[in-house]
Amino acid sequence: MDLYSIILVDDEEEVRKSIIKKIEWQSAGFKVVGDAENGEDAIEKIEVLEPDVVLTDIRMPYMDGLALAEKIRQRYPSMKVVIFSGYDDFEYAQKAIKLNVTEYILKPVNVEELTSILKKIKNNLDREIEEKRNISRLRENYRKSLPVFREQFFNDLVHKNLSNEIAEQKLKEYDIPIAGAWKWIIAAVAVERGEVGDTLTLHSEEELIPVSVMQIIREKLEGYCRFALFQSVLEAEMVAVIALDEDSITGLIDVLGDICKETKRILEVPVTIGIGHSCEELSNIPYAYQSAIDALGYKAIAGKGSTIYINDMEPVASGKLEFDSVSEADLISAVKFGPDEKIEAAVTQIIQKMESAKVHFRQQQVYMFGVLNSVIQMVQQYDLDLEEIMGGDLESMTVFDKIQKGEFGSWLYKAAQKINQAINQERDLTTRQVIQEARQYIMDHYQNPDLSVEMICHHLHMSPAYFSTLFKKETGQAYIAYLTDLRLNKAVELLNKTEDKTYVIAAKVGYQEQNYFSYVFKKKFGVSPTKFRGVR
Repeated sequence: MDLYSIILVDDEEEVRKSIIKKIEWQSAGFKVVGDAENGEDAIEKIEVLEPDVVLTDIRMPYMDGLALAEKIRQRYPSMKVVIFSGYDDFEYAQKAIKLNVTEYILKPVNVEELTSILKKIKNNLDREIEEKRNISRLRENYRKSLPVFREQFFNDLVHKNLSNEIAEQKLKEYDIPIAGAWKWIIAAVAVERGEVGDTLTLHSEEELIPVSVMQIIREKLEGYCRFALFQSVLEAEMVAVIALDEDSITGLIDVLGDICKETKRILEVPVTIGIGHSCEELSNIPYAYQSAIDALGYKAIAGKGSTIYINDMEPVASGKLEFDSVSEADLISAVKFGPDEKIEAAVTQIIQKMESAKVHFRQQQVYMFGVLNSVIQMVQQYDLDLEEIMGGDLESMTVFDKIQKGEFGSWLYKAAQKINQAINQERDLTTRQVIQEARQYIMDHYQNPDLSVEMICHHLHMSPAYFSTLFKKETGQAYIAYLTDLRLNKAVELLNKTEDKTYVIAAKVGYQEQNYFSYVFKKKFGVSPTKFRGVR
């Protein structure tokens, strides 16, 4: 087991050195990664070192141990805090308890007592980690969450282009018995809520209606076919993914029709079931699902309260070609976020679909118009140069002539790459602009002693965690270090150019306490502000 890290905080250097020297840290399960002489100094080091435990005195200048413990609880709730004090004061102990301090011990620090406390903390940390890693607990949590995972997978299956491999893996993992079918077909079940009566108790508790309908669907389909039933998160429909082991679509439609009759007879709830096209690959289920939803769209023509088979409403055409929402979403995602391999895969899928469809050339052009419209919308969204992205084809629209030469795929790939590069550049530019705005805000407000990450993030409309990561990445410094450098550099300017007293300069650069200002100044420049001015 790796050693846990600890930081020691005390304003007396001799005390810190003594404790560090006397304790057998490694045998207690710890390593000292740093020390600090006050709470302010400790906060900076904690931000960088992120120790497991902070061992701090309670009486210190600038920021005492209780104030430090409170900040640690706010920012690092899992970090352990041990407070030691030379004052046997019940009030301090009470405050420490309220702050959920791990231990509260009295000075002078007894080596045996502190070692015993450290070992106890180590055992508690070991236990916490072990509990989080406990396989049986994880399995139990997983088992309890399995229905949620299944529901999420079903929605991904019908709304996203999952590969056959991933879909089959998840079916096996979640023990869903629809793998290895001859074909799959989707049934979308819509409760006609406007026509539900109020004669049954069930009708007054609307949330129970889908549960009751689902129960009837399960009873009717069990024993007839393999299926999975779930609630769609995007639409109000219940969805059944049905595995066909033989060409039995007629029999299935009869069973689904019987479900419509039973829900009306038993529950007095009319339902309409849209039946989509069948598909031979799990990866094509989104298309089958969309066709089931399309079937429900014919309720005004076919009538409510029965089954509607898409093939009855839209005669099967082997050459149907459509740039659907799933393909569009894949293209947009690939272009926005990359990488290049994902862009190439999305473009390849679009072109393969177009080339495999046996349709008239005019229908291919309609398909390309759909793709082009999606490209143009992304260009407009990010305010890019349309003519540059289109490769000079904007006015004549000769892009459509490329299909005759088989060049549409290469054109689309190049256009998608250009958009991706432009978006990345814009994203980098936006990041630099945000950091520049943050720097300007710090410059405008560094004199405010209460200036904080939270204030800056409120101004920028960002989360503190994301801002801190971004700021350090762009500037090479943590926010506190950057602010300290700025304040001290401004202090140097005032020391060189004015005759202001040290306490006045401290206030002008954002330090409420002259003593702490002098401490930070000496820490950076090696001399006090007064001596610095004397040697200029």
